[in-house]
Amino acid sequence: MLSFECDYNNGAHPDVMRHLLETNDQHTATYGQDCYSDLAKQKIREACQTTGDIFFLGGGTQTNAVVIDALLRSYEAVVTIETGHIAVHEAGAIEHCGHKVITLPSHDGRLAASDLRHFMQEYEADESRDHVAQPGMVYISLPTELGTLYSASELTEIHATCRDHHLPLFIDGARLGYGIAASGGDLTLPRIAQLCDVFYIGGTKVGALCGEAVVFSSGQAPRGFFSLVKQHGALFAKGRLLGVQFDALFTDGLYLRIAQHAIDMARRLRSLLAEKGYRFYLDSPTNQQFVILPNTEVSRLEKLVEFTHWCPYDADHFVCRFVTSWATTEDELAELAAIL
Repeated sequence: MLSFECDYNNGAHPDVMRHLLETNDQHTATYGQDCYSDLAKQKIREACQTTGDIFFLGGGTQTNAVVIDALLRSYEAVVTIETGHIAVHEAGAIEHCGHKVITLPSHDGRLAASDLRHFMQEYEADESRDHVAQPGMVYISLPTELGTLYSASELTEIHATCRDHHLPLFIDGARLGYGIAASGGDLTLPRIAQLCDVFYIGGTKVGALCGEAVVFSSGQAPRGFFSLVKQHGALFAKGRLLGVQFDALFTDGLYLRIAQHAIDMARRLRSLLAEKGYRFYLDSPTNQQFVILPNTEVSRLEKLVEFTHWCPYDADHFVCRFVTSWATTEDELAELAAIL
């Protein structure tokens, strides 16, 4: 079946697979202490223009859980928005670690610095604040859960608000490549590294078999972070599996080149849908497109195409998500056009 369901239901980019095969017969150190992980970390530091610590983890949910657990004390909570990934799509993983998720209003998937500032002012003025879960950090994703972007000025304001209230800012970058490559965006890897305390570069959804690169852009990782990764069951014995992949992704600009391909395909996908008269739930410049379909059309298309049934729009329409990836082809778009 033709699939526009997500950006991680393929294998890995051919260059990544090639590098895995080329290095397969070599003996290396374990647990991410190998030469390829070291090479990948150095290339990422150069791309981000940072000297911070870098760790490789297997997937997005475990990365979010480990980083948040590492940054918070036992009585602290993480602040995000109502549509934040950790609040809606991670099966309570953060709460399972013992930390409350505090949600603020969502503005097309984005956090407003003014909302964060107002919330913190109210919290700090509350005489009973020691009796509640205390906000200890802020989490956002880039792109957002709805495929929208933060501008450099918006991220600068959020970062400044976090600094004013002594809150580390954590950016979920599961689809970071697609966010940077999207038209109209003004954020780069070095700029992102300047405007947060920790972020991760997603590999699982951007050309790798699996893996996320956590970058502590403000300097050193929290004490004992390696041990905490292991405690969460997130430490790969064959850590080279992740290092080799990121070594390939950050050689000759591959990571951003394949992300750009997905954005180009998404632009054409959006044109196809618009030409058929479909309305869009919001304006997304990234590889996730949210379209409003009549229920009858949903029933017809789902027999021929895989996509995500996102949420009801009204009694007669449903919001559906169509996603392109590094692996989307011209032929797939042509086939979708014929079906539409």
